[in-house]
Amino acid sequence: MTLLYRCAAALLLAGLATAAEAAEIHEHELDNGLTVLVEEDHRAGVAVSMLWYHVGASYEHRPITGVSHALEHMMFKGTEQRDSGEFSRLISREGGEHNAFTARDYTAYYEMLAADRLELALELEAERMHQLALDQAAFEREMQVIREERRQRVADSPEARAFERFNATAYMASPYRDPIIGWRHDLARMELADLAAWYERWYAPANATLVVVGDVEPEAIFDMAERHFGAVPARAAGSPPEGREIDTAPGKRQVELTLDDARVPLLYLAYNAPSLATAERPRDAYALLMAAEILDGGSSARLPARLVRGEGIATSASASYSAVVRLDTLFSLVARPSDASGLDGLAEALRAEVRRLRQEPVGEAELQRAVTRLMASEVYERDAPMGRARQLGRLEATGIGWRERERFEARIRAVTPADIQRVARRYLQPERLTIGRLLPADDGEA
Repeated sequence: MTLLYRCAAALLLAGLATAAEAAEIHEHELDNGLTVLVEEDHRAGVAVSMLWYHVGASYEHRPITGVSHALEHMMFKGTEQRDSGEFSRLISREGGEHNAFTARDYTAYYEMLAADRLELALELEAERMHQLALDQAAFEREMQVIREERRQRVADSPEARAFERFNATAYMASPYRDPIIGWRHDLARMELADLAAWYERWYAPANATLVVVGDVEPEAIFDMAERHFGAVPARAAGSPPEGREIDTAPGKRQVELTLDDARVPLLYLAYNAPSLATAERPRDAYALLMAAEILDGGSSARLPARLVRGEGIATSASASYSAVVRLDTLFSLVARPSDASGLDGLAEALRAEVRRLRQEPVGEAELQRAVTRLMASEVYERDAPMGRARQLGRLEATGIGWRERERFEARIRAVTPADIQRVARRYLQPERLTIGRLLPADDGEA
């Protein structure tokens, strides 16, 4: 690494760290089991409230895949006290914004408001935590919306259909094999009673975390939480399915899909790997995160530099690793060949880059560039209340714990070239690999 680069990198990170200096996290638990996390950020007069339920698509099973996402939709359709749409009207009236999202390990609901209007969000969230109104007519309308959403996002997209099939093959027996939105046949036969049972089982205070970040005082937020959520009855939630004792090295698998509406081929490679929640030691997960950054962290990283601009055998090539999840995860590579007949050559080139990680230690300059990129990305995310709230909520909902956020920089800087080589040798092996191919119907390889 040149002196100029080291100075520029140091100045960048110093400036970013000053702009988003981490504040202390304040934690409080209500008698009914609800965990409340508060982080102060007084740079603007806004606050974000995020309520995370520790349940998502990985908790589901056939034939009710998609039930978490369907319930998320119904959470906006009224309570015993308020009509459908009133929640949104009240938040909009105060100049705020709100939404929700469902993932594999959690379902989260958020509001962003002026800090002096935040109590409204807590009042409304507490109300629908235990007084949701599940109406049959509203359910039928919403299921039509969800089925149309699946049609547009999956059925009408050859890449999405191919990825769904690939994902089911790569995850084998893991609950991550099912799509978050649900399988089509399950959505067709879902009933309101399925949502009611899911709500009763999982939407309990002890299975939720309230995260508040912004221009607030922790004790004031704890008082608000006690006032509104304290009235929610305590009850036991279900036990999360483990899903950790599956064979993560079942042997090389391949899936190939030839579709009439596919226009260009696409290649997927994924290795079964541990997450931060399941790794024998955190260092393994951070080393895998660094390995993905070495391959695909900016235009100077190995995949774009070699396969796209160098050899020209790909129009795009990327790598990713999801460390913050509840169960074992994937170390993935996705590439599109520059020549329709070049899938075999591209697959070999990708595997050669993985082999290089196993065989050769990463150079110190390359490692430091990757550290700088990861640190910059991390600090940028923390620079806004929404980003901080998301980080804290994800860590809590996946069982990793919010304190891991404060260890991020030290863990990243501790990764060595030997660590990257070690995890590549252990986890990026052929017996953990799944290869997927999407081919146009007229492709010569079909």
